[in-house]
Amino acid sequence: MTDETTLVHQLQNPQFKEQAFRVLVHEYKERLYWHIRKIVISHDDTDDVLQNTFIKVFRGINQFKGDSKLYSWMYRIATNEAITFINKRAKERKVDITEIKQDLVTSLSSDDWFSGDDIQFILQQAIARLPQKQQLVFNMKYFDHLKYDEISDILGTSVGALKASYFHAVKKIEMYVKSKSD
Repeated sequence: MTDETTLVHQLQNPQFKEQAFRVLVHEYKERLYWHIRKIVISHDDTDDVLQNTFIKVFRGINQFKGDSKLYSWMYRIATNEAITFINKRAKERKVDITEIKQDLVTSLSSDDWFSGDDIQFILQQAIARLPQKQQLVFNMKYFDHLKYDEISDILGTSVGALKASYFHAVKKIEMYVKSKSD
């Protein structure tokens, strides 16, 4: 992996920007893909959101000041792009965002890119039922193994509030999974 500081300097230098951007995409596309995928569910939609994320990163790299890690900054952009995508989809269909999420999870069973078993499908259903903030916190903590400090940088929320959101998310997921296994 390239040193983050060096990569940022190269990205902010017009002479090295394109080459450095290829390195950035190579190093971060898979992690960002899976983060976005947990939010928008569909593979095709994830590809679109990921592309938009990298476009915003490319265009906005000179505004990156290094107050957080580069990955946290990109994660925040990816999160916002995914949320914007879901909200736009809900607005276009004139339905609540929870309905969109449920439709997306239901469509997983016919998605060629989803290789999960029944319990993974139930888990995805449970996560989709969570309020958006709890869903984001759960995914980042449980699947991405991010520390609360990193999640705090990404979401701009206190660590205490994140811990509470994660606790409530876990309880709701446990209740949902248990209700489906009875």
